[in-house]
Amino acid sequence: MASVVELVSSEKKKMKEEVEEKKRKSAKYSLSDLKTLGHQLLSSRAHINNLPILLTFVSSSSSSPPHYALEALLSLQSFFIPLLPQLPSSSSSPATSQAQHDPDFIYLTWLRSKFDDLVNSLLDISASPHSNEALREVVLDTIMDFVKVGNGGRFHSAIYHRFIQSIVHSAIGIDVVLDVLASKYFKYIDIRYFTYITVEKLTRMLEAKDTSDNNIVSADGGNRSHSRTSVELTIYRMYYILSHIPSLEGMDEKADYEMWNGLGVFIKVGDLKEDCNRQKAEDKQHKADKSCNNVMSVAIIAKKMKMKFTKAWISLLRSPLPLDVYKEVLVTLHQAVIPQLSNPILLCDFLTRSYDIGGVISVMALSSLYILMTQHGLEYPNFYEKLYALLAPSTFMTKHRAKFFELLDSCLKSPLLPAYLAAAFAKKLSSLSLSVPPSGALVIIALIHNLLRRHPSINCLVHREDGDGITRDDSKAVKDGELEDSGTSSREPGIDHFNNEETDPVKTNAMRSSLWEIDTLRHHYCSPVSRFVSSLENDLTVRRKTTELAVKDFSSGSYATIFREEIRRRVKQVPLAFYKATPTSLFSESDFPGWIFNYEQIDNSVNGSNINVDIAEDHDHALAKRQRIECS
Repeated sequence: MASVVELVSSEKKKMKEEVEEKKRKSAKYSLSDLKTLGHQLLSSRAHINNLPILLTFVSSSSSSPPHYALEALLSLQSFFIPLLPQLPSSSSSPATSQAQHDPDFIYLTWLRSKFDDLVNSLLDISASPHSNEALREVVLDTIMDFVKVGNGGRFHSAIYHRFIQSIVHSAIGIDVVLDVLASKYFKYIDIRYFTYITVEKLTRMLEAKDTSDNNIVSADGGNRSHSRTSVELTIYRMYYILSHIPSLEGMDEKADYEMWNGLGVFIKVGDLKEDCNRQKAEDKQHKADKSCNNVMSVAIIAKKMKMKFTKAWISLLRSPLPLDVYKEVLVTLHQAVIPQLSNPILLCDFLTRSYDIGGVISVMALSSLYILMTQHGLEYPNFYEKLYALLAPSTFMTKHRAKFFELLDSCLKSPLLPAYLAAAFAKKLSSLSLSVPPSGALVIIALIHNLLRRHPSINCLVHREDGDGITRDDSKAVKDGELEDSGTSSREPGIDHFNNEETDPVKTNAMRSSLWEIDTLRHHYCSPVSRFVSSLENDLTVRRKTTELAVKDFSSGSYATIFREEIRRRVKQVPLAFYKATPTSLFSESDFPGWIFNYEQIDNSVNGSNINVDIAEDHDHALAKRQRIECS
């Protein structure tokens, strides 16, 4: 055991000495010396020993100024780019013993090891908290140049995967690198393709790591919270990357997709001239099939991109999303994700789980869930029960209420909707009109207006002549004594049979109630609400003379919008008051007989208060005595 400890300590001491030696060597060179070393390295192989010297300035452990690292990096980039197609793979081994003694092979293998050291240093700089922002941008461009031709002239997906991994797992803020990556490189179709693959791999690795961490019981709660914070930051960055990749929607089928490397997984039709000449010699009908091949190549690209896009997003949505990312995903899912998925039904588990949470999350998940139900055949048996449960006063004050009310109106548009269900929604909205802001009352009136027009069978809720809340179909049951309401007679007037606490719309008894709350809105303190209620006075069963109201015109209202509309409103008649003389009091004596509004009269009345009290008491005693005599 002691020997192992000594060995470890010696290794650390050796590494520390190497770092200090590199610092001493780097301090000997000036900026002009670095330029000379770079020119010599590029001019002749005889100066190949300058390569390790330049690598010391690019190392993340180097204490050299940023402009020294930039100068060395430019020379190294210019040296390696032409040689990358000739370098062997990092994991390759010589096929024969003769290759092991080949000087060219040994030289190229050594260059490959130095290139790998350079890539490791660049990845460390990109994620280091001590790196300069300008240096990071140059490092990003250098890494992407290596990715372009690093795999024998083809796209080096391994370097790109390691680069994205270092960005995603970095403990510092690297928004600048992400912005440059998104704005400069995500326009290339092959970079998007490998980005989807990388994000999918990283989410799977994160899921496996999270599972292994849960199986280990840790006694340190602080480390666990720190790990949770890092996981949330990683997920946020992966979402940022996916959300900033441009969409393929709207692109023409004959569009020429721009690629970072034409020899990668995708090959543009314009890069196949040699293959086309060879195919022409073999097949004389190549000219006739050329246009068809062009369309098929673009179609294949779009198909592969959709498959990788789907896998990346589904794997991300299965990870534990932070709350802010969760809400942002639900807001953009129906527009940015669902149209590009190869199979949108794969989102049903995520959306149904979100819809079952309740509250704001359910409101935000409704848009995407509605698209899956109406356009992709998703069956959700308890959809209307969950939708009914979302009708609460807090819904009328959420940020995304406008879209929710529009979808609510769309979900209640079907003529096949049962009458009891339409009545339950109408009555629930009617009861909410008493506790929501004026903007919410306007939306409720519009929704009830559309429900009454679409479903004539619930117009019985508008007016009941008997006033007991019992329909004609229930009258016979009342006579037979079959209808009871907790021992209270159902014919008692003023009883509302609607159960506002019931979450199941079937059991709310909405068909036995009425929309009496809407009638109270006639006297609402907000004049736009009281005026808008008059639209329900028309006979909405006559569909030729009435039209549906656009809920979107009222769904985004607030106190500010109502106030602006009232200011713009032109009033024809304004009530005025004219006085021949300046009034001395707020009310006159004729308005309130028996009341005194003059201070002098009040003082006089106070002085004679005792006499008035005695007279009033005698009068009351005489009246009481007369009533007892009459009763006897």
